[in-house]
Amino acid sequence: MSAPQTQVSFAEAFRFWLKLGFISFGGPAGQIAIMHRELVEQKRWISESRFLHALNYCMLLPGPEAQQLATYIGWLMHRTWGGIVAGLLFVLPSLFILIGLSWVYVAFGNVGWVAGLLYGIKPAVAAIVLQAVHRIGSKTLKKPTAAPVLWAIAASSFIAIYAFGVPFPWIVLTAAVIGWLGSRWAPRQFSSAGGHGAAKAQTLATGQADWVIGDHTPTPAHARFKPSRLATVLAVGAVLWLAPMGALVAWHGWDGALAQMAWFFTKAAMLTFGGAYAVLPYVYQGAVEHFGWLTGAQMIDGLALGETTPGPLIMVVAFVGFVGGWAKEVLGPDAQFLGAALAATVVTWFTFLPSFVFILAGGPLVESTHGKLQFTAPLTAITAAVVGVIASLALFFIAHIAINSRASGPFLLRLDWVALILAALAALALLRFKVGVIPVIAACALAGLAAKMLGWA
Repeated sequence: MSAPQTQVSFAEAFRFWLKLGFISFGGPAGQIAIMHRELVEQKRWISESRFLHALNYCMLLPGPEAQQLATYIGWLMHRTWGGIVAGLLFVLPSLFILIGLSWVYVAFGNVGWVAGLLYGIKPAVAAIVLQAVHRIGSKTLKKPTAAPVLWAIAASSFIAIYAFGVPFPWIVLTAAVIGWLGSRWAPRQFSSAGGHGAAKAQTLATGQADWVIGDHTPTPAHARFKPSRLATVLAVGAVLWLAPMGALVAWHGWDGALAQMAWFFTKAAMLTFGGAYAVLPYVYQGAVEHFGWLTGAQMIDGLALGETTPGPLIMVVAFVGFVGGWAKEVLGPDAQFLGAALAATVVTWFTFLPSFVFILAGGPLVESTHGKLQFTAPLTAITAAVVGVIASLALFFIAHIAINSRASGPFLLRLDWVALILAALAALALLRFKVGVIPVIAACALAGLAAKMLGWA
């Protein structure tokens, strides 16, 4: 038997993070499971408890938790550049793939067979969002009798955003305040957040002690909190935000599409408690209703493309940026592709930059607050609000596919029964039979193509 590995070279880690960027399908749960299998059980680079410690930390932050987990482990192993490389390689393959798919979408989306595939994918997306409501709700909301406040937060958030169009940031802020108050007045209702609890239950301890970073490995010097280092990283992060923002404003002005995208997605990056589905209603409000970068139908199509590519689901923002850049012709009508690709890159930069700053600057500081109810209770309340917000998104998607715009007459005759049946079957496959997202999308896409060819849709 070979001796246990005592250290991991930067080149070896680079190869793994690059591979991970191309195989990280399945959303955050699937991505975390892949990292656990590879890093804890097979490569044995980090122990079970240290892996979960990092995972718990990432739950406390807004942003894509799986990408932040990769950044954290890369940083723990190989300092700042290790974290940057791990985080970037988690995102870049998805960015390039989505730019290519987005170009196919805007250039050939009206072609018959492409339209048929997209017709079938939309009901699958509605079912996937319903699954997200169930998944997050089952982890966060206890029985109504045990946690009526959390259920009230979820219901109020649904009504606020769906019926009254209350901006998502106000919903998050209100929920956080209620959670903070709840930690004092009703602590038992807020004492058990969902989030990564399921991930903890799913991980399996190996019972061995030959990890490169084990349970008793001392925290490396670069991972200990130092005010000077915190100030340095925050300053660098500020420059990396201000420099491109200043260039975009100087180039096309504050009201230019690229500057507005940069500012809007910076705000969105700060609101992604609960995963990508939590921030999608906010993205929809801004990108579709306020700025008009794309339509509601295109937003659903973009979510479908995001589900079929590796990387964090929040990468759907790259599709939003591409379509918006294409529609606004940010580099002129003769350079639509380049302008759209630039917009997708700008959006990705400003969406993910905060995640890198959170990990590289605040890791030791935020880690010290883990497990303190006065800090975790607001997050529990926010996650409960997120359940209501995602439910409103699911209802919007279902309403969008339910009506056949080409039909006329009584309401029942205007319903798109093919799309509704596909959505119901997809939801059944996902919720009851636990079929994976990719097979469901593929089956629905083929069914949609067949329906178009047969004239049923």
